[in-house]
Amino acid sequence: MLAGKRLLLIIGGGIAAYKCLDLIRRLKEQGAGVTPVLTRAAQEFVTPLSVSALAGEKVYTDLFDLTDEAEMGHIQLSRMADLVLVAPATADLMAKMAGGHANDLATTLLMATDTPVMIAPAMNVRMWEHAATQRNLTTLVADGISVVGPNIGGMACGEHGAGRMSEPMEIVGAVEAALSDGPLKGKRVLVTSGPTHEPIDPVRYIANRSSGAQGTAIASALAALGAEVVFVTGPADVPPPQGVEVIAVQSAAEMLKAVQGALPVDAGVFAAAVADWRVKHESGSKIKKQDGKLPVLEFAENPDILAEVSQMKKGRPKLVVGFAAETDDVIANATAKRKRKGCDWIVANDVSPETGIMGGTENTVHLITDDGVDNWPRMGKSEVARQLAERIAASLS
Repeated sequence: MLAGKRLLLIIGGGIAAYKCLDLIRRLKEQGAGVTPVLTRAAQEFVTPLSVSALAGEKVYTDLFDLTDEAEMGHIQLSRMADLVLVAPATADLMAKMAGGHANDLATTLLMATDTPVMIAPAMNVRMWEHAATQRNLTTLVADGISVVGPNIGGMACGEHGAGRMSEPMEIVGAVEAALSDGPLKGKRVLVTSGPTHEPIDPVRYIANRSSGAQGTAIASALAALGAEVVFVTGPADVPPPQGVEVIAVQSAAEMLKAVQGALPVDAGVFAAAVADWRVKHESGSKIKKQDGKLPVLEFAENPDILAEVSQMKKGRPKLVVGFAAETDDVIANATAKRKRKGCDWIVANDVSPETGIMGGTENTVHLITDDGVDNWPRMGKSEVARQLAERIAASLS
């Protein structure tokens, strides 16, 4: 809850600004007071009237408004909040922040504030991946600015990838974590994510279609509740979350080693889609065609990371959560997997091609525990992550 907390919300000029109308409503539902600041570009997407109506407060737009300066100078405005939230943080606004610009009300407030700052980036995927934006992000994080998102998904421009602003409830969760101890404060949680790549030769490998989006969302949601998160990820499509310890791996063997090195933890969430098999004898050079003959590949079984951690005799996490991506008899197969592996919970989902879940932005899961099966409706992966993180926090309390 955010009762009694005050936020200075700086709305940047991007199409994602429309989400801020819902964000304001959600923040106020949690008891927060929201003072809005609109950049000139933001006013092309949302109006001061609509923002003011939802916030129930005056909207500030102009650095040189004599009335505003007489009633509340920009220095005072920058320091009256418990948190300054920039959403959406456009590429341009991030660049100005990293460069220390102060040529309008928003950037002047950001330069003058002595309170914590959080940004929710939103931009085209190419802009997000651009070297300049990533340099600016590194600078901002080093300056102590916290980051929520961005998410992966479709964009207004028609492209698909990382750059979507986090959903309002994700941002609310991050704000709550920033302004409170959080129910998972003092807890250390391990999350595995993404696919693994099992090399055949220096050019080819065995993999699967996991994007890593669900695991990344879970790590972010756990961190938002105050957990110290160790994030072990294979070569995923989505960027890793901010504010967590990231350990990048390639193969199942590397992931097992990273997991073992991260222990002990209070809980482990094994969302990675680990390849079941690897080539027994990896070739040191590229395998060539030989007179039309097909190469013969001998396979070996990969380590079962979930089972090894679940069945540890000493130092086992209090809670071990596995994932079961199935295409047939989802609940029956996942229930059997939970018993076979020895984990506490299994999050099962149907990844048949027609569901669009593998690599998509939504998920339909079934949480299988000692108490039975809890069927969740189809929802965004970020919302799945938030609900699962809350269940984990309740279990560890």
